[in-house]
Amino acid sequence: MPYETIIGLEVHAQMLTASKIFCGCSTTFGAPPNHHTCPVCMGLPGVLPVLNRRVVEFAIRTALATHCQIAPVSRWARKNYFYPDLPKGYQISMYELPIAEHGHIDIQVEGAPLKRVGLTRIHMEEDAGKNIHDAHSDASLVDLNRTGVPLLEIVSEPDMRSPEEAGAYLRNLHALLQYIEVCDGNMEEGSFRCDANISLRPQGREQFGTKVEIKNLNSFRAVEKAILHEMSRQQKELDAGRSIPQETRLWDADREVTRSMRAKEFAHDYRYFPDPDLLPLVVASPWIEEIRRTLPELPAVRRERLMRQYQLPAYDADLLTTHKEIADYFESAVRAYPTAPKAISNWVIESVLRVIREEKHDAGLHISAWPCPPEHIADLVRLVHEGTISGSLAKTVFEEMRHTQKAPAAIVAEQGLTQVSDTDALSAHIAQVLAANPDKVTAYRKGKEGLLGFFVGQVMKATQGKANPQLLNQLVKEWLQTEEPVASR
Repeated sequence: MPYETIIGLEVHAQMLTASKIFCGCSTTFGAPPNHHTCPVCMGLPGVLPVLNRRVVEFAIRTALATHCQIAPVSRWARKNYFYPDLPKGYQISMYELPIAEHGHIDIQVEGAPLKRVGLTRIHMEEDAGKNIHDAHSDASLVDLNRTGVPLLEIVSEPDMRSPEEAGAYLRNLHALLQYIEVCDGNMEEGSFRCDANISLRPQGREQFGTKVEIKNLNSFRAVEKAILHEMSRQQKELDAGRSIPQETRLWDADREVTRSMRAKEFAHDYRYFPDPDLLPLVVASPWIEEIRRTLPELPAVRRERLMRQYQLPAYDADLLTTHKEIADYFESAVRAYPTAPKAISNWVIESVLRVIREEKHDAGLHISAWPCPPEHIADLVRLVHEGTISGSLAKTVFEEMRHTQKAPAAIVAEQGLTQVSDTDALSAHIAQVLAANPDKVTAYRKGKEGLLGFFVGQVMKATQGKANPQLLNQLVKEWLQTEEPVASR
């Protein structure tokens, strides 16, 4: 039986605030265990939470950027459950009255039209701590540094139908939060993580099937693979006549399978009730408008502008705008050399991003992994366009620039890499190559024109790659088209 997959995603994004949501402790990642803690985030008796205004501002920024309706009054709630890393025995979150609802994010999968994915709600909450099970074989440890770190929970409608759509949604949301400087998107550190809800239903049926939640997916690839596996697993169960239990599962990245974690909790299991220590949150319209005026150019708008302003293809614009820092880098390079935006785009996408991936090994693509300023890429493109160096020599200059951070012109001067465009000098090399390969010259003149690349390659080798390739091709053809002996020339 053919099935339709129904996918909804819940994203937890850590906000870029200096302090926690209800106390003044630092949110800096990587401190010694339990170093950034105080009586408030440790849940000691007699303490009271004090709301961080910056957290609310970031929530409003996100709501505006995702076209949500912002509630004039929202309310904090206690979500009650027990884990060793939740010292109060409850999490301060939002339930009936979140700060924002009914937004959307537009996505596009290759070969498909633009699709709008609805957002059910956005709300603020505090993070839990971290249980550490592998430091000592006989005990589990608890690190409370993360307790109270401010989170945005962004819940989508069940509007996605494939792993590819889920991946596109996450990438768009990831880029958006970085553009508005609400979240750094560092998936390795857990700043951006996702729970996926997946169910299957027979094609044509309106009623949803039983959903299964996959917890704490921390990379785009993991989300796509986990959804694909879960689709296959549920289909086999349904085809065998078995029902799907509502449960929470974990993704085993090593074995690339999901495995059962626990029966799925429902809202009533958490015994939500309004937090008596926090007043309802009232957001005034003038403050919303003030925040709206500070929003930067958003990824979708910037993508269209790059295509229009620099005549870039959609593929280039997509990649460049996935991360704000990459788009900023590209535009800075174009300002330094406005003549060739497409060539600069090629170098950024094919070379700079390659280095970043090699250095970072994560989904972040942070420009900090690339040590050279954008003006260096602009100068490299300029040297090629002005004929000072060839495209092949530019790759050599790029690698040297990467490792030494020297300017391209300085590298060319130091290593004598200037392109050879002197006709007499090139002709001398051509004559030597042709004289050394008379059989191949004869074969070329009898119709084996594919040998042209051989002759060009030999001259390139003789000039250490410095020959002007366009001029060299022209001269080699001229030499080969004459019927007189090479020696007589």
